[in-house]
Amino acid sequence: MPEFAKALNTLRPQLLKYAQMQLRNSSWAEDAVSETLLAALERPQSFSGNSQLKTWLIGILKHKLIDQIRRNCKEMSATREDAEDLDEDLFSPDGHWRDQPKHWGDPEHCLDQVDFMRVLEACVEHLPGQQGRLFMMREWLELETDEICKELNLSPTNLWVMLHRARLRLRECLQLHWFDNNSRPSMATGDRA
Repeated sequence: MPEFAKALNTLRPQLLKYAQMQLRNSSWAEDAVSETLLAALERPQSFSGNSQLKTWLIGILKHKLIDQIRRNCKEMSATREDAEDLDEDLFSPDGHWRDQPKHWGDPEHCLDQVDFMRVLEACVEHLPGQQGRLFMMREWLELETDEICKELNLSPTNLWVMLHRARLRLRECLQLHWFDNNSRPSMATGDRA
């Protein structure tokens, strides 16, 4: 048992980083990670060993993050800053790209590269306002659209517009900081996407 607790403690910083990316609130992230570790310690027999301990803990953490979002949804309501018209910057009046996106090659290959994942995380962290939070809820926490809309009091149209803008910004950020960057390692935390 002490070895199990020690293994949990070793994974704590990674879980906290994951939670902070999802929630963008240190105290909520800390609460979610604490609840995750407590759940794991209360039921160590639930870990069957069929997956890595980290994978099992992230599965628990995802549920705790959703619980945090539900508890704090009023503070997470969408803001008007998300309504900025990014489309005008990226598309001409006739609907064509102002700058045609470049071919990225094999995206699956990029996902296997640790440096790419760091750049992707930095790009997500730099999404404005609610865009990053909504993107994380939909794509990483895999919440359904109707659940996100209900929890954050958004219309489906508003949600899809913000997700569209988040994806466009991510594309732009990845293009700038990964695909066009021959020296690559990663984007500095102070850079803007």
